[in-house]
Amino acid sequence: MSTTAQPTASQKGEHAGKYLTFFLGTEEYGLKILTVHEIIGMMAVTRVPRTPDFILGVINLRGKVIPVVDLRIRFAMDVTVSQDVCVIVVQVRGIQMGIVVDRVSEVVNIAAEEIEPPPSFGVDVPTDFLLGIGKSQGRVKMLLDIDHVLTGTEIVQAASAVAGSASGDDASPAT
Repeated sequence: MSTTAQPTASQKGEHAGKYLTFFLGTEEYGLKILTVHEIIGMMAVTRVPRTPDFILGVINLRGKVIPVVDLRIRFAMDVTVSQDVCVIVVQVRGIQMGIVVDRVSEVVNIAAEEIEPPPSFGVDVPTDFLLGIGKSQGRVKMLLDIDHVLTGTEIVQAASAVAGSASGDDASPAT
């Protein structure tokens, strides 16, 4: 039995709106468009020692150092190399960071009636990082709550990666 309550119509309505959709492998995901700052091509990432594997390191984005997280690694997916790989720059709990995705798809408007609550897999399988499951254009899209994709501790680690790179830690570019 799950402790997750079914969303009310007003909660589903809160999740309706425009989403930037992207792919990780063959799965399609969506981020609320208002959380997205920009989309950039993949660039050289400087690895920061002692950070989790999914924190690739940091990049210098027009003079600002930001952490970069690979969602494929974070979600325990296979990492593939592609020319379409890019970075979506988002705001996560007050910290600007980049998330690596396989490819960006499009911006879609998803209505409240097209959003289902995340499925319940039991108490041992967290789904709090999902706003819901969007059904748009005949496809299923997992709608991410970017503020919950990383735990509080992981966000602190990402922020520390920026601080560590600024203090001159011996970091080398990731391969």
